Amino acid sequence: MTQSPAIAQSQPENRLALAAILLGGVAISGSPIFVRLSEVGPIATAFWRVSLALLPLLLFAGFRRGKSGNPIQPQSLADCAILAVPGIMLALNLATWHLSLHITSVANSTLLANLAPVFVTIFGRMLFNFPITRTFLAGLAIAAVGIVVLKGGPAAIGGGNLFGDAVAIFAAMLYAGYILSVGRLRNRYNTLQIMIWGSIAAALCLLPMALIFEPVLLPSSAYGWSVVFGLAFASHASGQVLITYALAYLPAAFSSLTLLLQPVIASLLAWVVLNEPIGIMQGIGGIIVLAGILTARRG
Repeated sequence: MTQSPAIAQSQPENRLALAAILLGGVAISGSPIFVRLSEVGPIATAFWRVSLALLPLLLFAGFRRGKSGNPIQPQSLADCAILAVPGIMLALNLATWHLSLHITSVANSTLLANLAPVFVTIFGRMLFNFPITRTFLAGLAIAAVGIVVLKGGPAAIGGGNLFGDAVAIFAAMLYAGYILSVGRLRNRYNTLQIMIWGSIAAALCLLPMALIFEPVLLPSSAYGWSVVFGLAFASHASGQVLITYALAYLPAAFSSLTLLLQPVIASLLAWVVLNEPIGIMQGIGGIIVLAGILTARRG
């Protein structure tokens, strides 16, 4: 039996899309390592992350301008303010998540930051009356149990320092706000517009924060600049572009693949590069948290 021409043509695209989503997941997974290796503080690193990533985004926008129709442009100051909201949420998210990476382990910070889909549903229910299913509640309960195991059990939670992990969970809440604000804009503006406006707004928010709270803004060596450029280009911009491309050809369920890849690969990279081994309880708790997140997403 021979394949239809449509199927035969779609297979190379699907293979390329699968490779893209795998590479995108790996690229994003490297961002916590770049943050920890940076010569400047967490907020200054976040500033360079979004500001330098604007370069490839603007180049890509210029390349796309002649190939697609003219997108809708903001018509008033109110439109510009609305477009800036995702950037403000992104700035707060990156500042808190980068801070958590300097307080707790890469594995814990990355894993807990991936609770964002859970908070998207909770905030969506509060703000926009999104439905909450029993499957979601089951996933939320599983994730909560996983967090307890991740920290070593109830006794460890009672006596341990939870500040770094709490900051990572707060970062997940802020990223949920970013996702919801982007979702409200997608019916009017395209993805590239939202990313560019958001990156500009995030950079403008992070710059004064870095100048106030960080002792140093500029990396002092070629190595330091290579780290922030690697974070901006290899992890932030390239990772997002690869995943966005892949999801145009793959089912939406494949986004769960990147969700699984990020904390796993980040933890392995932290083990190799930063000498942060993963304990048995931490590994079991991480698996339970991921199972809870995936269950909640299905609901």
